Amino acid sequence: MPSDMTPIDAAPADRTPQGEPPLAPRHPTRAVRIGRITIGAGQPIAVQSMTATRTSDVEATVAQVRLLEAAGADVVRIAIDSARDATALAEIRARTSANLSVDLQESYRLAADVAPFVDKIRYNPGHLYHHEKSKPARDKVAFLAEVAARHGVAIRIGVNCGSIDPAKAGRHGGDSVAEMVDSALEHARWLDDLGFTRFCVSLKDSDPSKVIDANRRFAAARPDVPLHLGVTEAGLPPEGIIKTRVAFEQLIAGGIGDTIRVSLTVPNDRKGEEIAAGRRILDDIAHGRFRSVPENFARRLNIISCPSCSRVENEAFVDLAEKVREVTAYARDHAITIAVMGCRVNGPGETDDADLGLWCAPTHVNLKRKAETVGAFRYDEVLDRLRRELDALIAARGRASA
Repeated sequence: MPSDMTPIDAAPADRTPQGEPPLAPRHPTRAVRIGRITIGAGQPIAVQSMTATRTSDVEATVAQVRLLEAAGADVVRIAIDSARDATALAEIRARTSANLSVDLQESYRLAADVAPFVDKIRYNPGHLYHHEKSKPARDKVAFLAEVAARHGVAIRIGVNCGSIDPAKAGRHGGDSVAEMVDSALEHARWLDDLGFTRFCVSLKDSDPSKVIDANRRFAAARPDVPLHLGVTEAGLPPEGIIKTRVAFEQLIAGGIGDTIRVSLTVPNDRKGEEIAAGRRILDDIAHGRFRSVPENFARRLNIISCPSCSRVENEAFVDLAEKVREVTAYARDHAITIAVMGCRVNGPGETDDADLGLWCAPTHVNLKRKAETVGAFRYDEVLDRLRRELDALIAARGRASA
């Protein structure tokens, strides 16, 4: 297969955009070009976001790409879930010069259809098993690498806590961080062996402490690979920004991180807030402005929710997340995690670890108690049932501690 070993001229380590203060010294990662920008090798930390419109709606998606560009996004990611989305992407590319990343969902073979129109392909190792289950994952990675090399695009290995590679799950004695790191290291080795070096890695969790731990472990093992930082399903602002800041301050101050994304649950017309939050955090770190986090922050009610994206099948998801925060406020002093997910891709798996989970379908909301399904409820009735489940959980914990 073709090799992607084309040299890239790296900027000096202290180069920053005009007006932006230099950041803390970073790990000497290699340079990875994404369209008109380069991450790693001391380049400025890039700030990314993701469209939340239906990709097949070309007008809406182009408008959101432009909104994010205007907000200062260095890279804009678009989810692709079908051949229809892939066809739309060609028209989207014709109408924007933005640096585009594509988020492959469950069908890795769509990479061949979209690679001509993007600058980076992101795949999730845990999703490679959804199609052609008898085919080795390494062969699928070889296909992705060949496509990427042929079209001159970068790759991101995107490991996510809620969709761990089945081959890694349960092999580290319950250490979910080790599972993520093991998966990322394996896929990085595969790409290296294939001669493809134009890649970066992300290791995301909704728990900032696990994000810190995972990225530190990976960086210790592979200091040469650029890292994309993010707290997945950080949730609604301002809490989502606080969680993200916790992780970014610890990692970037330690020299780890080459590109970032702040994942917030906000309406489509407010997606630019993710870019603003990311820029603000980077600027604070650069100037030594670190914000302390209360010691008991993680021991209180924790609502996690995914950022709205094109996979959301009912836009009422964002309103529901806001209402969940409102109706559960009385439980703020209880160490309970409630997850609100917007789609069938991440919803089923990423609510399993929450005490109570809601994942949204087009016409109903699936309510869960850990991995157990409580039932499916209409959007206008699920909050009442959520309160009942929350009250029961608080009462049960009270009896257990009595």
